[in-house]
Amino acid sequence: MTRREPHNDLMQLRPPAVIVITGVMAAGKSTIAQKVAEQFPRSAHVRGDSFRRMVVGGRAEMTEPATVEATAQLQLRYELSARTADAYAATGFVAVVQDIILGEDLQPYMASLSTTPRYLVVLAPRTDIVAQRERQRNKTGYGTDWTPESLAPHLWRGTPRDGLWLDTSEHTSEDTVAELLARLPEARIG
Repeated sequence: MTRREPHNDLMQLRPPAVIVITGVMAAGKSTIAQKVAEQFPRSAHVRGDSFRRMVVGGRAEMTEPATVEATAQLQLRYELSARTADAYAATGFVAVVQDIILGEDLQPYMASLSTTPRYLVVLAPRTDIVAQRERQRNKTGYGTDWTPESLAPHLWRGTPRDGLWLDTSEHTSEDTVAELLARLPEARIG
C-alpha cells in the first residue's frame, strides 16, 4: 500500500500518540484504522483481535451472557493491546488501536493507556447498515451468540459518549477517514 503524506491538519499530531477506534463488529474498524495509520509516516496498527487469536488452547469466546473465563481473556486482550500501543508510541509511532471496546470497559481501557495525547473514535453506523456490511464481508463476526441487533444496545445504551462518535452509515471508508482526521481534536480525551 502506498503511504500518503499526512493531511495538513495532521502535521500538529506527532508521536507519541494513541488513537483508539472502536465500534461493533462490521462497523468498519479494521479498514478505517488501517487507512488512518497510513496517514502518518511512523505508525502502527494495533489489532486487538490478534491478541484473542493468539490463544491456541483454552480460548473462551464471548457469549451472551459472558463466562468468567471469557471476561478474563477479554481483559487480558485489552491489557495487551494497551501496553502494545503505549510501547509503539514510546518509540516514536502513532499507534492506532482497533478493537471492540464497549460499555463499562471503554473508560478503564482509555485510562489504562499511559500515552498522551490519547484519542477515542467510536464508529457508530446504524444497525441495519452493520447487518448489511456483515453480509458483504469476507469474514464473519456475528453468529449464534451475537447479532447486530443484540450487540447494538452495548454500544448505544451502555457506552459512555466520550471522544468522537461518527455515524458512518452513509460514508465510504475514504469519507470516514477524512471526517475522522478533520475532527480529530474532538476525539482527544487525554
